[in-house]
Amino acid sequence: MGLIEVFLIGIGLAMDAFAVSICKGLSMKKMEWKKAYIIGLYFGVFQALMPVIGYLLGIGFEDKITSIDHWLVFILLTFIGCNMIKDSFKKNDKDADENIDFRTMLILSIATSIDALAVGITFAFFNVNIFLAISIIGIVTFAISTIGVKIGNVFGDKYESKAEIAGGIILILIGLKILLEHLGILIL
Repeated sequence: MGLIEVFLIGIGLAMDAFAVSICKGLSMKKMEWKKAYIIGLYFGVFQALMPVIGYLLGIGFEDKITSIDHWLVFILLTFIGCNMIKDSFKKNDKDADENIDFRTMLILSIATSIDALAVGITFAFFNVNIFLAISIIGIVTFAISTIGVKIGNVFGDKYESKAEIAGGIILILIGLKILLEHLGILIL
């Protein structure tokens, strides 16, 4: 798995956080960059932390499932992607709250980064440099979430579901690419 794929996975994973960030921006009467940076930091840290946990779990199983790892990656990324697309059609007003206290942000950060745990498992199968991967994922999520707060504050919920759909499609396509490469159908 190359740097571009890790970057694209980072973008795909950040879409849940982006959607919630848009909701947070919607709830702000006046744009507050300090709050936007705090929101971005919470989401970025958790999106970087969860793949480490998944990676450590994946290393424990790597030798037992290397012959089917490409199928597992495809299934996991497709499942995550499909859930993101399905969730994009649900209206979720509970996130539209300006509150960024520790408890609120902890819950939102965990909820938006669960899929990153599964991606961390796939990183173990491909011997991805986990420190580089989590750095990319964390920075991408921080930036996208911070921008999401501003977009939500300016444009409203117009882009929230589109972002989740795009993130889901990216994850499904990456899973499909990995599967096709390992089956020898796609050679890059």
